[in-house]
Amino acid sequence: MSTARTAVITGAARGIGKAIALRFARDGFKVAVLDLDEAACQEVADEIGAAGGTALAVGVDVSNEEQVESAVARVAGELGAPTVLVNNAGIIRDNLIFKMSVEEWDAVMNVHLRGAFLMSKACQAHMTKEKYGRIVTMSSTSALGFRGQANYSAAKAGLQGLTKTLAIELGRFGVTANAIAPGFIRTEMTQATAERMGLDFEEFLIERAKVIPVGRIGLPEDIAATAAFLCSEEAGYVSGQVIYVAGGPRT
Repeated sequence: MSTARTAVITGAARGIGKAIALRFARDGFKVAVLDLDEAACQEVADEIGAAGGTALAVGVDVSNEEQVESAVARVAGELGAPTVLVNNAGIIRDNLIFKMSVEEWDAVMNVHLRGAFLMSKACQAHMTKEKYGRIVTMSSTSALGFRGQANYSAAKAGLQGLTKTLAIELGRFGVTANAIAPGFIRTEMTQATAERMGLDFEEFLIERAKVIPVGRIGLPEDIAATAAFLCSEEAGYVSGQVIYVAGGPRT
């Protein structure tokens, strides 16, 4: 790109978010690394800086309206108008429905759904003004249903509806909105899932790979590559889509 655009990635201190931040920096974006822990964000920003990129670490609770507005204003002031947003921040509070507490339900809804809404609302103000924008939100194959994840599955399905509505409302301003639904990806979150199930993580990976058509576990870089395409200028005619990046139709 002739002028570096500013990309905001939430949940970017580790896992998929970190992989996206690093990929976008290599692609020439100025990257705002957002997560709950600003010190962890700074480590990613430093890594980007050491490689010759431009990055800003911002600590933020994406479910907090005031913090989101402050964070986006800081990004705009220090890096420029945030015209690319990746809603990646997420948590899990897995439990079977008869055991799931209201607090576990609300925590997941607040980070995933409320967080994506607040971040999208704050950033779209800059995008519509610039007449250009890319929003990518992380859904999941769990949106199709997954045992022990009533809260997570509902949130990830809800994000697909949010994405399609953003695409409809913002398209005339040159803004696209798409969702990525990862399958099984090797991250700290999936390791936590294995631990919850009382399984050895490496053995868990081997067993999961057996049922994935491409025969391997997904990596954060697989998701970053898809996000890079959706956030490129060339993807301007792709909007309102949910792309399952899962090594097969459904895993």
